[in-house]
Amino acid sequence: MSTVAVLKGGRSLERQVSLVSGARVEDALERLGHDVEGIDVGPDLVQRLRVLRPDVCFVALHGRDGEDGTVQELLEILGIPYTGSGVSSCIRCADKVLAKHQMLDAGIPTPPFFAFTETAFKQLGAADALAEIEQRLEFPIVVKPADQGSALGIKVAQDAAAIPAALVAAFSYSAKVLLERHVDGRDLAVSVLDGEALPVVEAVPEQAGLYDFEARYTIGRTHFVCPADLPPQTTARAQELAVQVHELLGCRDVSRVDLLCDGDGALHVLEANVVPGLTETSLLPQAADAAGIGFDELIGRLVERALRRA
Repeated sequence: MSTVAVLKGGRSLERQVSLVSGARVEDALERLGHDVEGIDVGPDLVQRLRVLRPDVCFVALHGRDGEDGTVQELLEILGIPYTGSGVSSCIRCADKVLAKHQMLDAGIPTPPFFAFTETAFKQLGAADALAEIEQRLEFPIVVKPADQGSALGIKVAQDAAAIPAALVAAFSYSAKVLLERHVDGRDLAVSVLDGEALPVVEAVPEQAGLYDFEARYTIGRTHFVCPADLPPQTTARAQELAVQVHELLGCRDVSRVDLLCDGDGALHVLEANVVPGLTETSLLPQAADAAGIGFDELIGRLVERALRRA
């Protein structure tokens, strides 16, 4: 068996979620017979990896540093194979604006949007263009940080009066914000494993409103349906779109594509995640289980794919 370093924790706002994902991965790898070393990622990461000399790193690091290509670049420099997508794919997926532009160019349906940086807002007069943005997107408008996961910093502005506070909240998480037309619909997620779409998962919050951070990670706050109760053609289309996005953005091994299904049955792709959560309430493990792939098998497959790249 192999020596596997599980990278987790780190300094992002998703640290606690990452620690939980990492702990579950460590348990699975130990059951599979691997030698496992959990590493809470910090300033000593390179030093610890040089001493440990693992055969492979399992990236369970969510948010900044883990999903934006930072740790992947370090692992490339050190010559250590790792699970999940490569550097360029991580960069594209972590930046929601960049990813949405690529989807638009490829004809993949995604809600209309505009984006600008804090510099443009403060120094180039972007604030004076809000009226045009509001008119073209129509209310309600979703305001979100361009490079955060787990629904952190997302606000739904019902009218123009709510936009300034929503922008302040988003800018507190990122230097670039995304304003997106709100789609009133069902929250769907399609995980792609080894290039094939897994069953669709629907997240149904117990309380009406946004599928936010608390709803995602608090047991009992959200009811999950997998496979989602959708018409067969909608299921097929959601899975088709997920694979297209996975390939378009250069993902490998595994990804999770988030979509909304509106009242007319139309699908709208929101984003792709290169390091999907692996907690008890996360969507990838549920989808894998519905496909007959247990958690240990899922983790083992990801490690084996990384080892083959070595």
